[in-house]
Amino acid sequence: MPSGVILGEFGFIPGVQTDTLPSVGHFLTRWRKVLKFTISPFLDPAAMTSILVLALLMTAPEASSTEGFDTLVVCPEAYVTAMRPWLQYRMQQGHRIGVVTDVSSKEKIRTTIRDAAQSGPLKQVLLVGDVVADKSGGIGVPVHYQEAVVNVHFGSEPEIPTDNYYADLDDDQIPDLAVGRFSVANEEELKTIVAKTIDYESKLPPGDWQRRLHFVAGVGGFGSVVDTMMETITKKFLTDEIPAHFEAKVAQGSWRSIYCPDPREFRDEVVRQLNEGGLFWVYMGHGHVETLDYIRVPNDAYPILTNQDVAALRNETSSPIAIFLSCYTGAFDAPRDCLAEKLHREKGGPVAVFAGSRVTMPYAMSVMGTEMLQQYFNEKQPTLGQLLLHAKREAMQQGGKLGNRKMLDTMAALVSPKPGLLREERLEHMGLFNLLGDPLLKLPHASPVEVSAPGVAHPGSSIEIVGKTSLPGKVRVELVCRRDGCVAQLSKRATYQPLHDELVQYTKTYQSANDRLWHVVDAEQADGKFQVKLDIPEACHGPCHVRVWVEGASQVGLGSQDIAIQPLQVAEGILEGQIGE
Repeated sequence: MPSGVILGEFGFIPGVQTDTLPSVGHFLTRWRKVLKFTISPFLDPAAMTSILVLALLMTAPEASSTEGFDTLVVCPEAYVTAMRPWLQYRMQQGHRIGVVTDVSSKEKIRTTIRDAAQSGPLKQVLLVGDVVADKSGGIGVPVHYQEAVVNVHFGSEPEIPTDNYYADLDDDQIPDLAVGRFSVANEEELKTIVAKTIDYESKLPPGDWQRRLHFVAGVGGFGSVVDTMMETITKKFLTDEIPAHFEAKVAQGSWRSIYCPDPREFRDEVVRQLNEGGLFWVYMGHGHVETLDYIRVPNDAYPILTNQDVAALRNETSSPIAIFLSCYTGAFDAPRDCLAEKLHREKGGPVAVFAGSRVTMPYAMSVMGTEMLQQYFNEKQPTLGQLLLHAKREAMQQGGKLGNRKMLDTMAALVSPKPGLLREERLEHMGLFNLLGDPLLKLPHASPVEVSAPGVAHPGSSIEIVGKTSLPGKVRVELVCRRDGCVAQLSKRATYQPLHDELVQYTKTYQSANDRLWHVVDAEQADGKFQVKLDIPEACHGPCHVRVWVEGASQVGLGSQDIAIQPLQVAEGILEGQIGE
């Protein structure tokens, strides 16, 4: 038996309670046949680190003796006890988990991962512990530093800290496994993250939060051409890449924007968003290790979010997944805790955080962002780790699958300061962005709802909406305008007046800018079918959507259809033209 594989001795590892575990004799007698798979010819005893075969404690005796691990947990022995609820929870779901306790060097860890990948269907790796220096003997997991190629031209450090090193099985810098990290400095922080992760899947009730997305945007500052391009692309993505039945709320850190609340209270609004919760919370803009950018107004500046604000987070009912398309917020190797670490460790903070560890670039971040949208909304990846893995891999494909992705590549070739390094820029972002969270985190997906509505309607009319759902529950039918519009007529500000009464109006305008609801009506369903009359307000106009939300006992249902609201004479003219043709 390889000396690095701990089998019957599992119950006696220091710090692990043994009173609920089977005795060594009982363990070996009952699981003798199953244990055979752990002594695999693919595993090199000289190179392996300790793997605790925890999956066997939950596996039926008749399980295949040729199965390997689908998940490896790289965890210092000091953290095994705190990880135990997570290990039991995942094994009850059917995962086969190996625990690597020899974390003395990154080379040993990667060798173990690669050996395990050869002997079974390994799909994900979870690292447990803050970054420690390689071969230091500290309680944590070392990080790899790869040479920077592109971002060094824009002021970044010459090396990039990355966990992608452990996910890359063939040295091409493109991940082959999903990888995440519980970046904790002690057992209490780990217990908080473990509990929050399990609660996200097992305790959060279904509701409106499962269709809610928050977007916070800073000011680019890359020059008028690039900034205009990024604003145009962002609006197009919000309109085209996210299905209409999801609710997207936007806050922008520019006093000129209608999406800017009172600048003095911007960070209060960001905290409120995180406490309100939702599916995803996304920040796009400049970032630093301990703070996001500032809203700059004439003669003053206000922070968007800092490490000190994290203590105000109280969300325990609808924790979002936070995504930072920004520099440095995920610098988990820094001497001080980075913003991503603080958020993830906070009990009322996000359940997971995806962020960049050094200077990041607009083009590659935009590519990754659009591929992440594709993987969730279209490919419907089941876990966060698989979503990020496939998004990264698709980002490396030239041109991508969607028109917006092709547009991104074309525009970047025209305006990028380094147009000859676009592939290298995308490749560098494979390492720059890391997940602080569980790669096995299950993503909630709504049940599809069939919706049938007229393609065109006019103000003041009534239309009939019919639909079908497989989900029992309350049905709500809404008429909303497209995401690039709102119910009120609003325009950008031309001047800034630092008067209290003026600034209070910013928040009212911001709320109006995010109000896209024209009308809502509840519907009764019978055998999964529903039918309702929807009134079109006289003031309603332009491109809209009919969207349906079903609130079930354990899941939500979502569906939508586009509809154009046009004055009656315009609609009749279009119809006559179609008939004439």
